[in-house]
Amino acid sequence: MSEQRSFRYYDIVMAGFVTVLICSNLIGPAKIAQIDAPLLGILTFGAGTLFFPISYIFGDILTEVYGYARARKVIWAGFAGLVFASLMAAVVVALPPAPFWKHQPAYEIAFGSTWRIVAASMFAYFCGEFVNSFVLARMKILTAGKWLWTRTIGSTIVGEAVDSALFYPLAFYGTGIIPDDKLPLVMVAQFVAKVGVEIVFTPLTYRIVAFLKRAEHEDYYDRGTNFNPFTLKT
Repeated sequence: MSEQRSFRYYDIVMAGFVTVLICSNLIGPAKIAQIDAPLLGILTFGAGTLFFPISYIFGDILTEVYGYARARKVIWAGFAGLVFASLMAAVVVALPPAPFWKHQPAYEIAFGSTWRIVAASMFAYFCGEFVNSFVLARMKILTAGKWLWTRTIGSTIVGEAVDSALFYPLAFYGTGIIPDDKLPLVMVAQFVAKVGVEIVFTPLTYRIVAFLKRAEHEDYYDRGTNFNPFTLKT
């Protein structure tokens, strides 16, 4: 893969990915929602579910069009953005409030995640995103580039399963924030909701992928790719 080649939309997709990722981790985690869904019954899930699956869609698009190595750079950019946002949130929460400002408790609830939750979120994100990208890249070769839906949905199933299975036990087990006996319910609900978002967005994913492949003149196949997640070399 040539590092010298430039793309018109790669940076835009990267910016979208990082924005959605930071929103999902700053806006969503403070609220646990519950809805009565047709056929599925009562679903309990973190509000970040509204954002986070979209980052997997971005990841699918990046790997499908630009290849694993370029997607790897974006995943690392997202990780760096999460670290910075988490550090700044901790600093802002820790700043002493003005005597006339009465909203510190609400602010701490919204943005004052414990370091256990932050660390669990970052670890789960790191593992889930790289698994998602790896599975899609390998499936693209196995399917000879056909049946895009099988690899976008298939990679999301595996990646989201890894993310949910890691995040909730690491973040909440034994804390009392979410009762331990409710953790499996929340994990399953999160998983179902995230995969459901991927399925719903599949027609849009097809359109975006087709547009980018035409515009960028790129349809990368990861043959001979170094899948080591700890390198940025392409």
